[in-house]
Amino acid sequence: MKHLWRLTPALLLFCSIAHASHTVTDEAGRTIVVPDHPHRLIALAPSITDTLYAMGCGDDIVGVTDYTKYPPEATKKHSVGGVINPSLEEMVALKPDLILAIGELNNYDLIHSIERLGLTIFVVHPQGIAGIYRSIESLGVAIHREEQASALIARLRTREHAVRERVSGKGTPSVFFLLWTDPLMTAGRGAFVTELIAAAGGKSITDDLPNDWPRVSFETILSRQPDYLLMMRGPQITAASLQRQTTWQKLDAVRKGKFLYEDDRLEYPSPAAFDALEDLAKQLHP
Repeated sequence: MKHLWRLTPALLLFCSIAHASHTVTDEAGRTIVVPDHPHRLIALAPSITDTLYAMGCGDDIVGVTDYTKYPPEATKKHSVGGVINPSLEEMVALKPDLILAIGELNNYDLIHSIERLGLTIFVVHPQGIAGIYRSIESLGVAIHREEQASALIARLRTREHAVRERVSGKGTPSVFFLLWTDPLMTAGRGAFVTELIAAAGGKSITDDLPNDWPRVSFETILSRQPDYLLMMRGPQITAASLQRQTTWQKLDAVRKGKFLYEDDRLEYPSPAAFDALEDLAKQLHP
């Protein structure tokens, strides 16, 4: 009993540390209480998963969502379902210390449903390159990995600066990002793709359109005659299919075969986007 009496204060101290918490404000303006050292994390968006791995926290992830691709090892994690409609039962079963979400993808009905189950959820809004940096910092605070977050931000800023330096003074070729052909859709002023094109040393011909993902007429594209067409890699839209169409042959870029290709990392508000940025800059300014 004497030894147990001596051990009890240490046990109490350990328990208080293990369950210690602090108050933070997420990027939705919500004030929440999070554990000081959360080690069971659910990432409700592929970009959050990518960010956590880049911060060196991959081992703490117990749940991800469908279509998680980056990094490749993240595909082995347990999925709780889709980004928009993940399974609440799956999340409860995983007993997470903290759930991390993106406000634009994970709607607030879902967030409130998770809260009603007694689970803690932290929301970020990574909009644009600056938004990626801000959200990495926010996630670092939420999971008590501030040093890792700061180090990651520094690495990504270095990569961004290197791209901007390399393409500086090399001209600014115009680019049309072809998201879809029927209806004809592209990226507007507020879209992340538009910002990456500019950072890579190009200029989107639709960067003046107010909506993020506007529909446009072919006449609008024809009147602006882009130097390049930027498309996502995949079977949906190919250079060959466009070159066979009389309408698309009216564009100089199509006739000359001036196509740029990127994969879905171009749309990831996470470190994966910097891979796309570097690749796009090499294509625009080889």
